[in-house]
Amino acid sequence: MLIFDQLRKNDRQLQVLAISVLSGLGLLLLGLWYVQVLSAKRYQTSQINQSFRTVRIPAIRGKIFDANGVALAENRPCYNVNLYLDELRPYFRSAYSNNLSWVMRQLTRTNSKARLTHNQRIELGKLTRYQVVSNLVYRVSSLLHQPVPLQDTKFLEHYDQRLFIPMPVLTNLNPTQIALFAEQSADLPGFDLEVQPVRVYPHHAAAGHLLGHLQRDDSAADEDVFFNYRMPDFRGVVGIEGAFDEQLRGRNGVKSVLVDSLGYRQSENVWAPAEAGQSVYLTIDIAIQQAAEKALHSAPVPYAGPVRGAVVVMDPRNGDLIAMASNPAYDPNDFAVRLTQERAEAAKLDDPILRPQINRAMQENYAPGSIFKIVVGLAGLEAGTLDPNEVYHSPGFYVIARGHKPIDDLAGPGDFNFRRALVKSSNSYFIHEGLKLGVDRIAEMGKRFHFGERTGILPRQEAPGILPTREWREKNLGGAWFDGNTANLSIGQEIDVTPLQVAVMISAVANGGTVYWPRLVARTEPQDPFSADQAVKFPAGRVHGELGISKNSLNAVRGAMLADVEDAEGTGTRAFVPGMRICAKTGTAQIQQGRKTIGHTTWIASFAPFDNARYVVVVMIEDGTSGGATSAPVAQQVYLALQKRESQPKPTKPESLVKN
Repeated sequence: MLIFDQLRKNDRQLQVLAISVLSGLGLLLLGLWYVQVLSAKRYQTSQINQSFRTVRIPAIRGKIFDANGVALAENRPCYNVNLYLDELRPYFRSAYSNNLSWVMRQLTRTNSKARLTHNQRIELGKLTRYQVVSNLVYRVSSLLHQPVPLQDTKFLEHYDQRLFIPMPVLTNLNPTQIALFAEQSADLPGFDLEVQPVRVYPHHAAAGHLLGHLQRDDSAADEDVFFNYRMPDFRGVVGIEGAFDEQLRGRNGVKSVLVDSLGYRQSENVWAPAEAGQSVYLTIDIAIQQAAEKALHSAPVPYAGPVRGAVVVMDPRNGDLIAMASNPAYDPNDFAVRLTQERAEAAKLDDPILRPQINRAMQENYAPGSIFKIVVGLAGLEAGTLDPNEVYHSPGFYVIARGHKPIDDLAGPGDFNFRRALVKSSNSYFIHEGLKLGVDRIAEMGKRFHFGERTGILPRQEAPGILPTREWREKNLGGAWFDGNTANLSIGQEIDVTPLQVAVMISAVANGGTVYWPRLVARTEPQDPFSADQAVKFPAGRVHGELGISKNSLNAVRGAMLADVEDAEGTGTRAFVPGMRICAKTGTAQIQQGRKTIGHTTWIASFAPFDNARYVVVVMIEDGTSGGATSAPVAQQVYLALQKRESQPKPTKPESLVKN
């Protein structure tokens, strides 16, 4: 009442003060109402979020199978020892109490009033926790007879940032260690044995370039959920693992972990279980793949060290790849966990000459040499400038124009019709015919085979090659096209191709003129029959184009290719296999550095059988002696393996060497 009496006296200053106080109280009450009523749900949600930690659970990766159901990439159980730090809290408290008592006794000996500061107590707690864990890890190390390093910095980092998940101690235990741990685990507080799937390639380096490999990936890309922690995960980098990573990877799961105010795990709950990735079925036959790799590895090359080359085996009836080998190879198992520097050096992964990670069958360009004479011959036959029966006399060399250096002809001097010129691989004959044709008609025939284009077999993992034209030369080299360029193109120089592109070309010649898209993946299927994902089939025999070439022209080329293997003077006789009737063309291309020849690329491009082609085999070897001497024996071994396959019954059920 006294306050109101004073206000009635019209004291201006007192009235202003009263209004200010009442306004402040009003604002305070309004703020409390906003915080406690309107914002209650938001703060409650924030408190829940601070109490829970979300963890990403990687899905089990899908398997990769060959055409017969043999597992080429799968997952094996990896047994790891983890330590749950929340179960060690009593040990931490007891050890801290003992350490604190000891420290205080030491201090009071010199100063009875000495006390530890807050920061000193924190540091003592860190040291105590590290000592407790270090002693326990040492016991595990002694038990399993394996040194287990425990760095204090890594331990403290895990304690500060990832206390809500177990700390990895030892990975990839062997069976003996698993048994020892199981016997003594009751006396090891906080430790547990957990299983994690690890990618494994049962056939090691076989088909390694095709399969590709994995790389550690803990990124948050394409995630709809925020994760406090992502358990170790991997993504495909190259090969099938890279191209079909989305299908193989599956869908990650989500686990929530309830933590207390100190960050210790209280409980956990799986919000969404992980869904296993899909399986991928290839057209590759692992038996032929291994045979091709073995033959390539033992090729008769004139140098020491690993053979550098590639083999492609294709079905000309539909474009299916049966094998694709590249050497030197690498074992994708080396990348499955963590590639160490020692393993990388042992595998010579960074060797600038061997380059084992390069798939030479599709990622590298090579001059085709004399195997391109098939294209030149077809262009001449179709244009009518080449009469297969007309005889051309070669002096054993060719001079384009007066003053030009003669181009050697290893076929030697003599009379050549089309058949004998292809069998003997006469440079003079094909330069003569190529100059009559001109670059435009040669390039046009090359375009029908889709040289200079990627086959699309694995996105972003393939070299396109180069099919030179007048326009290409002017744009890229800044010069006009001369007869010398046409002469070089006529014998397979100044053009770049991949072994896979050559296999597509030979398939079209073998099957009557249809250019197929090569197929490597037959289908994908979900591992879980109740999955929402549907199986996807990739149809065989997708037509890329038709050559539009007459039967007479194709028969002339095929007949000459047959003679190259079966005639005594043929360059491909070392590819001969009784009963297969192999048609082939060998080639040896020069590698130029300026005007100097610094190496050779040797080829054989073939198909069989002659009258009902089922196989195309292309072999390319870097720095071989010649196509006939170096590449033909490799093709022979591959055809022997194919012949053996035809005499054996096909597997009736899938084979898996490791169970998920």
